Amino acid sequence: MDSIKWDKEVDALVVGSGAGGMAAALTAHEEGLDVLLVEKTGRIGGSTAISGGALWIPLNAQTDSAGHPDSFDKVWTYLEQTVGAAASDEMKRAYLEAGPRMMDYLVSRGILDVAARTASPDYYPDRPGAAMGGRSLDPVEFDGRKLGRHFRTLRDPLKEFTVLGGMMVNITDVRHLLRATRAFGAWRHSMKLVLRFAADRLRGYHRGTRLLLGNALAAQLFHGLLTRGVAYWLNAPVQALHRDAAGRVLGASVVQGGKTVNIRARRGVVMATGGFPWDLERRARTYPQPTGDWSMAPRDNTGDGIRLSEQAGAALGTDYASPAFWAPVSLLETGDGQRLHYPHLVWDRAKPGLIAVNGAGERFVNESTSYHEFVQGMYRSNKTVTTIPAFLICDQRFIDTWGLGLALPGGRPRQHLIDAGYLIQAPTLAALAAKIGAPASALAATVARYNTYAAQGQDPDFGKGGTAYNRYLGDPEHQPNPCLAPLADGPCYAVKVYPGDIGTACGIAANANAQAVDTAGAPIPGLYVAGNDMQSVMGGAYPAPGITLGPALTFGWVAGQHLAHAQH
Repeated sequence: MDSIKWDKEVDALVVGSGAGGMAAALTAHEEGLDVLLVEKTGRIGGSTAISGGALWIPLNAQTDSAGHPDSFDKVWTYLEQTVGAAASDEMKRAYLEAGPRMMDYLVSRGILDVAARTASPDYYPDRPGAAMGGRSLDPVEFDGRKLGRHFRTLRDPLKEFTVLGGMMVNITDVRHLLRATRAFGAWRHSMKLVLRFAADRLRGYHRGTRLLLGNALAAQLFHGLLTRGVAYWLNAPVQALHRDAAGRVLGASVVQGGKTVNIRARRGVVMATGGFPWDLERRARTYPQPTGDWSMAPRDNTGDGIRLSEQAGAALGTDYASPAFWAPVSLLETGDGQRLHYPHLVWDRAKPGLIAVNGAGERFVNESTSYHEFVQGMYRSNKTVTTIPAFLICDQRFIDTWGLGLALPGGRPRQHLIDAGYLIQAPTLAALAAKIGAPASALAATVARYNTYAAQGQDPDFGKGGTAYNRYLGDPEHQPNPCLAPLADGPCYAVKVYPGDIGTACGIAANANAQAVDTAGAPIPGLYVAGNDMQSVMGGAYPAPGITLGPALTFGWVAGQHLAHAQH
C-alpha cells in the first residue's frame, strides 16, 4: 500500500470529535504537529456533548483543596477492589500517572476549566481506598456565545438535560426551579436562568448558550480547536486505513464532499469514534441477552474505529467484567414514529418513595445503587424471573415532588405520556399490578414489606440508602434515611426500564502509549486508540463518576504526546 497516491499530508490524523479525539488533536497541535481532525457527522462533540461531563481524575491538582487528600496507594487499593483483573496493571498505572499530568497540561494552556467535587462519593464508598470527593471533576459553566457562528456546529445536549425547550440545567438548577415559589433565593436563581435563556432566544440562538455538563466540556475543547486554528472536517467518514508491507498505518481514505481523499498521516492515525453501541450485529454477539436498541450513545457510534482498526491488524480486548457501561433506560414511542430514550442515572431512583420490581412484583436490587450496578441487577434477576423490562413504581406524592423519568415534577402535564403508554397510572396498587402484569398479592406484599422498612429508615433486603453514595443521591431533608419513604396505596405510577447503556467498554486492545496492539500484544506502528474505541482501562467496571471521560481525555493526551515525541 506504500505506492498509494496521496491527496493530502498531515502529521497526525484524528478520527472522531469527542473528548478523546479532541484531546489528541489539541495535544498534538500544542506539541507542534500539523493535525487534521475528521468527524463523520455534521456536529462536533460525539458522546461527550450529550454526557453528564464528569471526569474521574484521581490525584488531580484540586484534590487537597476540595478537602479530600489522596494518595496513589489509596487509589490503587480502590481500583484493585473494584476493577481488579478486568484491566491490566500496566494500563491502570498508566492512567493514574498520566491523568493528573493531562489535566495540568490542558488547564495550564487555557483549554479546560474544571472544578473538583467537594462531595461526590465513589460508587462503592464502603470498599477500601474509596474517596468521598475530590477525584471527580466537572467542567465549569461555558458561554456558548464564545463559539460565535460555530455554536450550531456543537452537538446539542440530550433533551432530558434541558427545560423550556433548550435551557440546560444541572441538579442544583432543578432544585432551585422546583422551589422557586417557596424560597426567595431559589426564585432569584431561577429568574436569572430564565432571563438569560429568553435573551438567547431573542438574539436568534436555537437554544440556550449557558452550557453545562458534557456539553460544556465538548464546548471547551471545541473552543480550543477554533482558537488554535486546528483543522477539522465535518461529514467526513473514514473508509479505510492504509498500511505498508510491514504493517505500519500510513494514513486513511476519507470521504469529503462526496469525493474520496487519501490522507497521508506521517506520524499516525488516532481512532476515537465512540465505540460500537449502535453496531447491532456486534452488540448482539457481545452483550448479554436480551438486548435491543436501548443505548443512550449517539446513533452514529456504529463501531467504525474498531472495525477499521481490526482490519489493520489490531486485536479486540478480551478480558472485561462487562462489555458496556450500563444505565436503565425508559422508552417513549412518539406519534411520529420516533423513540425517545431517557436514562435513569441519578435523579429519581435514589429518592425516598420509589421501588423497582420485576415481573413477579418483587424487588430485586438496591434502587439507589449506581446505574451500572442497577442494570447488572436486572440481568441477574432475569435469569430466574422476567426482569427485562423492570418497573419503577411510585405514588402521587413522589411523582409530584421528584418526577419519574420523562414525567416531570411540579404538577407538569403528564397525560400525553399516559396516552403514549410510557407512564402507567392506576388508582390503586392492585390496579397497577394488573396493568404491569404482576400478581397483585405479590406486589402488595412487596410494598408492605418495603413500607415497614422505610418507616424504620433501613432496608435489610437490599440496603437502599445504606452507603454514602446512596445517601448523596437521596433527599437530604428526608430523615432518618434520605432514600426511604413509604408508598401510598394510590394513585400509583410505573415506568418500564430496559438494560440500556451509555457506551461500550469492550474495544481495541492498547498499550500505555495508547497504541493499538495486535493479538501478540505488539504495537501497530502509526495506529492509536482513545475513548470508547479503546478497551476500557476500567475493564467494564464502573467504580466512580467520570470513568469514561476521564480515560478518554487522558489517553487522547497520551496519544498526542506519543505522536509528537516518539521515534517514528
